[in-house]
Amino acid sequence: MPSRHLGMATIYSGNAVSRQLLQFLPRHEFDFCVRRCRGEHRVKTFTTFDQFLCPAYFQPSGRESLRDIETCPNSHRDKLCHIGFQGAVSRTTPAGANERPDYPIFEDFGRVLIGAATSDRHIGP
Repeated sequence: MPSRHLGMATIYSGNAVSRQLLQFLPRHEFDFCVRRCRGEHRVKTFTTFDQFLCPAYFQPSGRESLRDIETCPNSHRDKLCHIGFQGAVSRTTPAGANERPDYPIFEDFGRVLIGAATSDRHIGP
């Protein structure tokens, strides 16, 4: 586990395992799907990618409710940046984001991933 020692605090400079797995997702393709569907229209802080990260990180660990999604990451608030979140996750933020009809974005991105998985095309780092 790589780390740097700065004074009295040790700062983790590596990537969380879940972050390493998500590095294989083509972020530029995701951003293209968001632009094509105008997914960031009227979005202030909780981006469409943050909305994607919530279930990608927390459902595999057994988180099922918005309360779980809020409690789990915020118990390690100082480590959220290691997995890609810009700030704290509140219960109302994912709930409000889920009210936006963003399913075409995720449908398009799913097609990109399926296409990459069924071809010889390399999409990761």
